[in-house]
Amino acid sequence: MFAPTKEEVRHFFCDTWRKTQTNELLTPLEAIARDWLIQHPEYESDFANPDAHAAEYDVEQGKPNPFLHLSMHLSIAEQISIDQPIGIRDAFIALATKLGSEHEAHHHIMECLGQMLWTSQRNGTPPDAEAYIECVRRC
Repeated sequence: MFAPTKEEVRHFFCDTWRKTQTNELLTPLEAIARDWLIQHPEYESDFANPDAHAAEYDVEQGKPNPFLHLSMHLSIAEQISIDQPIGIRDAFIALATKLGSEHEAHHHIMECLGQMLWTSQRNGTPPDAEAYIECVRRC
């Protein structure tokens, strides 16, 4: 299992942004990340900032973490591409159709993913894929 550090994740997104700006060749994963980076222009300054690797993001102070946000987009895109957990692809398609936006569907799924992970950590139990899919279906 791939478990990058916070610094590695931040470097990945900043390097992908730099390569995008200089029209360098991207790996397949970087190309997916680039597509999400482009859909979030509000984070451009974070990805272009060489000090971003050390920045602190505090939701309570209204400062969302762009690296976490983009990482969740990548995770959800991967889940959908391989239909794991089983049913996430169909739930995503239904939600995207209902909302008229794949991007907005991702944002709703993020809430469900975050809720599932929080519950798992709080209870010390494995993530409940069934509850996760059901949450997406209820959106």
